[in-house]
Amino acid sequence: MPITDILARNARLYGNEKCLTEINMDLQEKHNVTWLEYELIENSPVGEYRRDMTWRVFDEKANRLANLLLKRGIKKGEKVAILLMNCLEWLPIYFGILKAGAVAVPLNFRYTSEEIKYCLDKAEAVALIFGPEFIDRMEAIYKELPRIRLLLYAGENRPLFAESYDRLTANCPSEAPEVHITDDDDAAIYFSSGTTGFPKAILHAHRSLMTACYTELNHHGQTREDNFLCIPPLYHTGAKMHWFGSLLSASKAVLLRGVKPEWILKTVSEEKITIVWLLVPWAQDILDAIESGRVKLEDYDLSHWRLMHIGAQPVPPSLIRRWKKYFPHHLYDTNYGLSESIGPGCVHLGVENIHKVGAIGKPGYGWEAQIVDENGNPVPQGQIGELAVKGNGIMKCYYNDPEATAAVLKDGWLLTGDMARMDEDGFIYLVDRKKDVIISGGENIYPVQIEDFLREHEAIKDAAVIGLPDDRLGEIAAAIIELKPGHSCTVEEIADFCKSLPRYKRPKKIIFDTIPRNPTGKIEKPRLREKYGAESLVAIQTQR
Repeated sequence: MPITDILARNARLYGNEKCLTEINMDLQEKHNVTWLEYELIENSPVGEYRRDMTWRVFDEKANRLANLLLKRGIKKGEKVAILLMNCLEWLPIYFGILKAGAVAVPLNFRYTSEEIKYCLDKAEAVALIFGPEFIDRMEAIYKELPRIRLLLYAGENRPLFAESYDRLTANCPSEAPEVHITDDDDAAIYFSSGTTGFPKAILHAHRSLMTACYTELNHHGQTREDNFLCIPPLYHTGAKMHWFGSLLSASKAVLLRGVKPEWILKTVSEEKITIVWLLVPWAQDILDAIESGRVKLEDYDLSHWRLMHIGAQPVPPSLIRRWKKYFPHHLYDTNYGLSESIGPGCVHLGVENIHKVGAIGKPGYGWEAQIVDENGNPVPQGQIGELAVKGNGIMKCYYNDPEATAAVLKDGWLLTGDMARMDEDGFIYLVDRKKDVIISGGENIYPVQIEDFLREHEAIKDAAVIGLPDDRLGEIAAAIIELKPGHSCTVEEIADFCKSLPRYKRPKKIIFDTIPRNPTGKIEKPRLREKYGAESLVAIQTQR
């Protein structure tokens, strides 16, 4: 059954009930940054507003777009891209593409014009729907997109080179088109984070989307009484696949455009939010705001909030210990996944396993996982190897890239590129990205282990460990450390703190700086390597 049938069911059974709410908090500060400085979540500069949508309107909007695409000659299996900030229209547009039998191609809103063009070409997109924030970037490239037959603009002040999404869809039928969709049909292309050059195009079938629905619902037990707070961008698999639990349970979701602790807590309070998915930095910010006195929990009604879960990056156990101090009754879960495995859930901790904080967990609902050596053979329990996962949510392929596909898909297993180990209870612990392993004097050093240790320091907000070239050892471990606001620390103090680590794991260099993270919350280590002269570390070593 395609996921579009779930939407149609909800519209039929719960048509007048609110399913989506978009909230933009009032902006007090000036907002003069260019898109190049966009944060992961961007507010609208127009000020505070709230918009709601019912299941019936959601379904009708999706149907209108589907009918428009079909009317304009978009055929089943052709690719339609989405370039929008989080907004109320995002999900109806996504489902409209699916209902037309086309393939949805969500794009990162922080892409440059060159990256947008690359992704449209890579996906072989024939249509694009974009918003006001992208006019300048699209104006620079729209003449260089020969495949694009339909360019739709969603918003006010339409540029002359695009057609009006709102006007054209308003004149289309609101009934569902008669397009037969199967589980094996292509559904969506997602692009990898792109931390190592241009991203890969990840093709998923409709089966993957339904797998995500059932995995999420099984893990977090959504009911129609739940309200889900969605903050991360919808173009990525993470946020959307967690929202799929709301879709399947016919429950409400709130899209919040902002990540200030006060805004998150206010929204949880006023919207009676029960489930919140946070990235590690946002959880840290909430705790810092509480501990500094800037936020007072008694000012908010948080009694409905039952579950806090985190994904996209390893979670420091110290963070959860701090969290439970202030929110002792919260259920907690962490989810692991990749865009290649339709986002979070192929491995998850489970709300009943908080005693295993630090682990990413066990195979998720409907998934298998194993730790393998370089030949694809399972390693003995406790040894480090590469994490491989298997399930119905595995991508079909890297689109038009058979060589890259063959490198990661082996007999139905997806090689994740993450180094991990499994304990005696079957819980999986991430050790590091395969490519991020530091080999210093023949010793393998796994940065995540050191990063987790450093974050235990009371003055450290975030930490990243990278390899820097060294004449004698080949490379050494360098720790880039971001301090909490109002805290100070010296290199000597950090070095003394690290004395409880085995000598070979102690960073040989300490650098105080901010830690850049990509839109999914992962540390942008290529940027750090470039900044500190280690972007071509192997070449440097071989040239000595």
